[in-house]
Amino acid sequence: AHLDADQRGRIAEIVGLGAIKYADLSQNRLSDYVFDWSKMLAMNGNTATYLQYAYARIQSIFRRGEVRPEEIREARPAIQLSNPAERALGVRLLRLPEALELAAAELKPNILTDYLFDLASAYSTFFEECPVLKAESPERRDSRLALCDLTAQTLKFGLSLLGIDVVDRM
Repeated sequence: AHLDADQRGRIAEIVGLGAIKYADLSQNRLSDYVFDWSKMLAMNGNTATYLQYAYARIQSIFRRGEVRPEEIREARPAIQLSNPAERALGVRLLRLPEALELAAAELKPNILTDYLFDLASAYSTFFEECPVLKAESPERRDSRLALCDLTAQTLKFGLSLLGIDVVDRM
């Protein structure tokens, strides 16, 4: 889909602000600080842009499949974790409370950024290895859509705690 100038400008602002905030918060507060634009805006590596892209990619799966995330939430499909990439993603999703508790206890937001990066990396592997819309059965498709939605919700929530927005398209 083509984005008009206003949409591009809004996305650029969200991505740019997110990049700066995330680069700041992902540093261990006890380490030396290095300001680096190219690292901040990279589409891969531990950056807000990478996490925002993972979120946008999930939204695009729902658009392509013509499914609303709310439909999957209401259907509450059984989650199937037979593929190692599905299992790895499921385990990461379950670790959110642990990451939040540790980040709060140690006053280190970089623990949350590390968790979110690990989650997005696990999602990327899942995305490569597990067809979602072309899954082998409707049950598997809905299970994988549910994993996608849980990942998107977790990324959005985690980034919001850091004061960073997400976008549906990039």
